[in-house]
Amino acid sequence: MTYYSVLDVTPTAEDWIPGYLPTANERVAAHGGKYLARTATHAQMEGEDQPAGLRIIIEWPSEEAARAFMADPAYAPHLASRTKGSVSHHYLIAGQDDLA
Repeated sequence: MTYYSVLDVTPTAEDWIPGYLPTANERVAAHGGKYLARTATHAQMEGEDQPAGLRIIIEWPSEEAARAFMADPAYAPHLASRTKGSVSHHYLIAGQDDLA
């Protein structure tokens, strides 16, 4: 089943970004992921304000692929840098309609 990572990332420092992007891009692809959106162009349509600098959506071929990416030793130091240099939230969403 397809899964989606939905992230909001607001950098609090930018020194981590140049080293993060090439590795993240390569590791996402290595685990079968595909970026659907990585953008600062977004608008909240409803609910209490939750500002974020970036909104990111990644499509994964499976839950296992997404979890393997997050546990990838080659990604770990870059994840630590992003976590330290940003306020981030990451949601893993199953590509299914539970209300159909």
